Amino acid sequence: MKWNNKLIAWMALPAMLLAACQKDADLPFYENGTAVTASSSATAVSAPAADSSKVVLTISWTNPNYASNENTFKYLVQIDSAGRNFSKAVTREVVGKLSTDYTAKELNDIMLGFGFNFNQKYPLDIRVISSYNNNNERYNSNLLRVDGTPYKIPPKVLLPASGTVFIVGSGSEFGWSNDAGQPFNVARSFSRVDETTFIGIFNLFGGDQYLILPEYGNWNKKYALDKNNVPGIANGGPFGYHEEGNPAYSGFNDNFVTPATTGLYKITLDFQRGVFTVAPFTQQHGLPSALVVVGDGTPQDWNNAANNPYKFTRKNSTLWEQTVTLTAGKDYLILPKPGDWGQKYGVADNSKPEAKLAGKVVPEGSNFKTPDATGSYKITVDFSTNDYKVVKQ
Repeated sequence: MKWNNKLIAWMALPAMLLAACQKDADLPFYENGTAVTASSSATAVSAPAADSSKVVLTISWTNPNYASNENTFKYLVQIDSAGRNFSKAVTREVVGKLSTDYTAKELNDIMLGFGFNFNQKYPLDIRVISSYNNNNERYNSNLLRVDGTPYKIPPKVLLPASGTVFIVGSGSEFGWSNDAGQPFNVARSFSRVDETTFIGIFNLFGGDQYLILPEYGNWNKKYALDKNNVPGIANGGPFGYHEEGNPAYSGFNDNFVTPATTGLYKITLDFQRGVFTVAPFTQQHGLPSALVVVGDGTPQDWNNAANNPYKFTRKNSTLWEQTVTLTAGKDYLILPKPGDWGQKYGVADNSKPEAKLAGKVVPEGSNFKTPDATGSYKITVDFSTNDYKVVKQ
């Protein structure tokens, strides 16, 4: 019996050796995919608001030919403001398709999110990133350039019917006074720099509260916060409109809160996007409480008397104006302290012809040059933007 077992084992050995020496068949080889080629249905998009629901842009691309079911291929369509290398791109994920559509509203929202202005053309960069569904083998497509023009949409926050807003609260120097029977201090109101943006500069007391009101003497209407305990909300965030007794505007009922440190701050209310910002106002000479004009281009000449009669009228916290006769070919300065030459406002470059009529006010700048024709002019200075204008009357 032992001999038979040995015989069987010796007979099986060649078969085992032969099987061990046989080569497995080669595994299948799959080529890598390729970057897609993207194309757009338009090179410029400028749709009216009435077409908000219509498709205005289609981005298409070729098949990357990955070695799997094409219905699982992943594509990331990215849109960004041109020249930013997609650092702030808005991304849409598409699976198993070779195109995607954008309605006018979708594209408009993207552009407004980039901070674009209404009715102004901007270049957009667009690309498609392809990959397997698990993100392997990612390839960037060619770069597309499309010009987009955002259309105007209603502001996110209801604009004040009064056309103005003002600050109230113990966090400001004006306190909670809101008595329509008392004189209104224009220094507490904001400057309207465009249709939907209001800016005010105020001294704020650290760790306190305030509100923004549209109607003097009325507590039922206000601009406020949804929640004032959100970290960082003292420096900015969303705000909204609240109206007592109106269910449509029942939210946003918390007071604004001031920054921790007392000081001069610039508050910007962006009604279009529904956000506000609070930033320290550190400009040289701070915010003036008075302004006068002096110079040989004015009736005052260079006589810097403390009782200079050519005083500006304050219109709000940041805006001043005065009407004065200006003599052609002369100079003048604007001073925040009559009788004091230690502080002045001028212009950065008075050699530019356009600076005679408009430009930016600069602390300790060069003399203003008078317009080319002698006459009566209204000079306005707005420290919210540092813009000045000289308009013939």
